Amino acid sequence: MARIRIPSTVVIIFVTVQTGFLLFMYARYSSFMPQSEEKPSQVHILILSSWRSGSSFVGQLFSQHPSVFYLMEPAWHVWVTMYQNSAKVLHMAVRDLVRSVFLCDMSVFDAYMPWKRNLSDLFQWAASRALCSAPACDSFQRTDITSELACKTLCGRYPFSKVEEACKTYSHVVIKEVRFFDLKVLYPLLTDPSLNLKIIHLVRDPRAVVKSREQSVKALARDNGIVLSTNGTKVEDSKYKVMQEVCRSHVQIYETATLKPPNFLKDRYLMVRFEDLVRDPLSEISEMYKFADLSLTPRLKSWIYNITHGQGPGKKKEAFKITSRDAVSVSQAWRNVLSFQKVKKIQEVCKGAINILGYQLVDSEKEQRDLTLDLVLPRRQNQFSWSSFNPKH
Repeated sequence: MARIRIPSTVVIIFVTVQTGFLLFMYARYSSFMPQSEEKPSQVHILILSSWRSGSSFVGQLFSQHPSVFYLMEPAWHVWVTMYQNSAKVLHMAVRDLVRSVFLCDMSVFDAYMPWKRNLSDLFQWAASRALCSAPACDSFQRTDITSELACKTLCGRYPFSKVEEACKTYSHVVIKEVRFFDLKVLYPLLTDPSLNLKIIHLVRDPRAVVKSREQSVKALARDNGIVLSTNGTKVEDSKYKVMQEVCRSHVQIYETATLKPPNFLKDRYLMVRFEDLVRDPLSEISEMYKFADLSLTPRLKSWIYNITHGQGPGKKKEAFKITSRDAVSVSQAWRNVLSFQKVKKIQEVCKGAINILGYQLVDSEKEQRDLTLDLVLPRRQNQFSWSSFNPKH
């Protein structure tokens, strides 16, 4: 029987290739293995919400904290650049951008912004106290409570490189986003060993959201088109189709996180209702801070009290600004402003979300206008199954 002689060089190459393959497979396998107890040095918080739900206010509660690097809706750049796509199609691009920001890698913006840029080219940059104080800008201290107007005046011309420089100096990176509609899209971030991610899911009574959206019709038209996948056409949500999708997403996110959630979500999801927050700000904020491993400072306590105990509900021109208002009055304004016909339609398309998030439906205009009737139920009182939700069109 003839023997086949294999040159030694071939054997060496074969062994080398095989070794490389095994090392590759081991590295790939290790990425799926349980991680050690050691966590990344930074804490990453994603405030997950929808438009006009009080998320800018909650963002400021974190932004003004001296330990927090905060960005407000950085994925705005993705949607503006790729506006002809649907929200679902853009999920991965948004997720990748958010991950890079959490890791303080701001080169991700190269695809969406001019090459040579300043801080002022970043969407809502002045809403970030971290970008208005050292090392991003020399005009304010980290412990200062900053205002957007003052920041825009003094810090806008600092180079964009300061964003990444500043981010790396904080213990907490917090992002507020309204462009995720499915919690499962975030699973790769929640299982990423380089991130220490926690999610604060902020919700608000859909009827109050609609009232607030009516103050910002033009500003929301492009986003509406992306939600409804209209190939770049701007849309006014007069038939509440966008609200239906928003409500559907809140139910999906809440149920995914609370009904047989994966193990990696344990202690990493917190649902907050805007109405509970404005009724008892310090208690709710203390709970959020504890969840995020932050402490409430005396200066922040004073600022929070002042910002939630202003006079009146706020003006239309302040729709996207954080000003001192009577927060409880703001949360109930829809009951006097919306017609009962509108309320009935909203309740029809968002009935499932209203039920699961703990709000009370109204059956008449009398009930709607009666402010002694509390429509915010104790949390987790009602049980609801997504499979039973089939809104009428």
